Amino acid sequence: MAITVHLDELLRQRGMTGKELCAKVGITEANLSILRSGKANGVRFHTINRICYYLDCGVGDLLRFDGRLEDANDEK
Repeated sequence: MAITVHLDELLRQRGMTGKELCAKVGITEANLSILRSGKANGVRFHTINRICYYLDCGVGDLLRFDGRLEDANDEK
């Protein structure tokens, strides 16, 4: 995946559990798990905003681009 999610790293650094973040952000643990695993196909800006707010981080701390161009056909 060309975009990687660094949520586990941020949670560890902040001493927060995924369950705590879910309660603050207002998302289910199942959806957070999908995001954490990197298997999410998309995420709402509203959700990113709330995650960044509660983890006191920037979008670039949460999501990183690895420099590759990913094509929809690459996933098959």
